[in-house]
Amino acid sequence: MGMSGTSAVASGRRRRSRRAVMSEINVTPMVDVMLVLLIIFMISAPLLTVGVPIDLPQSQAKSLDQDKEPLTLQLNSEGKVFLQNTEIGVEELVPKLKAISAAKGTGFEERIYVRGDRRVDYGTVMKVMGRISGAGFHRVALVTEVEQGP
Repeated sequence: MGMSGTSAVASGRRRRSRRAVMSEINVTPMVDVMLVLLIIFMISAPLLTVGVPIDLPQSQAKSLDQDKEPLTLQLNSEGKVFLQNTEIGVEELVPKLKAISAAKGTGFEERIYVRGDRRVDYGTVMKVMGRISGAGFHRVALVTEVEQGP
């Protein structure tokens, strides 16, 4: 008799301790996290586009239309050469340009944009452009800023 009384009490506890499964999802914390991430990305995205700091000269020339990311060569005020955002030596310039254009499949028809700082020596710009032209690339464009008033 004593045994049957304790087993009934134990089985009664088990029945009372079971809870119903919650089938709802609380979306509020997820929305909060997504809004915080959105704000972080909105603030940090413009900072990621910074490349080599160059003070471009101004001109009244019109901009070129382009559909894809251009191949950009940059010369800073110290005369250092950058291909896209990577610093390279002048001797490495032609082999790297040929490798990039071969990988893209455009050959020597690739347009190369040259961005030169206004304080860089004219001879340095001409040396780089001479190497590009001597390698067979004839579609070279100089990048400037739009000229501001007088």
